[in-house]
Amino acid sequence: MAVVNPLPKEQAAQQTHGTYDALTGKFGHMPNIFAVMAHQPAALSSFMPFFQSVMAGMLPARDKELAYLATSMLNGCEY
Repeated sequence: MAVVNPLPKEQAAQQTHGTYDALTGKFGHMPNIFAVMAHQPAALSSFMPFFQSVMAGMLPARDKELAYLATSMLNGCEY
């Protein structure tokens, strides 16, 4: 299976640096899912409003975490 590594900010397109800064400020680091999307800046910039909308939604944090866990388990995610 092919592996796409997270892209460090230094190698990312300039247009993604604001997203790197915002996410690093929020999470204390750049989450891998977003750093991988940074390989395609248009995908990252298009995904962010959707992500923010979902995260700001009415679903309790506990349910969001359970959805993450279930999805990771179904996909054989290592972490």
